[in-house]
Amino acid sequence: MPDPTPLVAAAERLADRFRAMPQSALARKAPPALALARALARAAGSPGEVPDIGGFVVGDQIAVTAHDLALALAEAEGPEADRTLADALTAIAEVAAL
Repeated sequence: MPDPTPLVAAAERLADRFRAMPQSALARKAPPALALARALARAAGSPGEVPDIGGFVVGDQIAVTAHDLALALAEAEGPEADRTLADALTAIAEVAAL
């Protein structure tokens, strides 16, 4: 069972950046952030897709889906869970670097 604490911390930092971002930056950065939220939701086993409801909520979508994934990882075991955590952290870092 991997420790999901770094995932939650990284996602919350990124979500806070999006929550504080000016609208001009959101217009450019919201699409990859939404793709991240969707990827986190899929990794958590969500049956539905994260909806595109605008850039102003994408930070919250990242935070919620990361918390969902953290809960799923807390119950998972084995190398697949470790790989999922590593992939999620990499994806968050890539969006943060934009």
